[in-house]
Amino acid sequence: MQRQRNYYIITIQFLGFRYSGWQKQPGQKTVEAMLIKTLKYVLANRTFKILGAGRTDAKVSALEAVFELYLDDDPLQDLPDFLHQFNKNLPPDIRALTISAVDESFNIIQNSKEKEYIYLFSFGEKSHPFCAPYLVTFLDDLNIELMIQAASFFEGTHNFKSYTAKLQENTRFIRTITSCVLKPNKIISASFFPEKSYALHIKGEGFMRYQIRMIMGVLVQVGKGELSLEEIVYSLSKESEMKLPFVAPGSGLVLNSVNFK
Repeated sequence: MQRQRNYYIITIQFLGFRYSGWQKQPGQKTVEAMLIKTLKYVLANRTFKILGAGRTDAKVSALEAVFELYLDDDPLQDLPDFLHQFNKNLPPDIRALTISAVDESFNIIQNSKEKEYIYLFSFGEKSHPFCAPYLVTFLDDLNIELMIQAASFFEGTHNFKSYTAKLQENTRFIRTITSCVLKPNKIISASFFPEKSYALHIKGEGFMRYQIRMIMGVLVQVGKGELSLEEIVYSLSKESEMKLPFVAPGSGLVLNSVNFK
């Protein structure tokens, strides 16, 4: 007799500063491993598995991440109560926001979606130590106006071969970024934040490993006068063999939203 399977989409928030990324890894504290550990307690003696809508790197946070829960046999009887019990047992740096049932036709990986990431940073004076989990401070003086102009160059469909740290066979380098805008930070604030901070907003269907952090690294190099706007244009061409040396730290990167189309 075939077992019944139930499908649920759960949105969560997490602070990634103490985690080695999303994906479960032996001997490492990861977001996925913590979710599984908590679900094993909340869903005692139940058979289940989870699948995330994507992976995040070490120290990367999320204001809205999504994963699918596949639960065998009986469905959840009370979704609000399950969400309450899940949050009650999750650590304080992970919070479940919503849960909704979907059918088996939904595919969290293949269903068309748009993700928005933001990268939070300041520059100049060193920031308060409490900023470390949320925001990166670049100590050099940066030309923000030039960085704002450079950010727009990444919009559209380009060859991002130079913007991944690990080249792998069959990697799809041609990617489309629907929006790339650098502006004052209005996403996260705190009394200990610097007077001025900034956020790079990037939207697209999918990103390669380190792609956004390398884009941020290039923008910092532009702001420091180490790269020209012409070099950015060339780095996105199919002829580019540029080696980009600077990957911006993971702690400034936040997954802001995942929208399924």
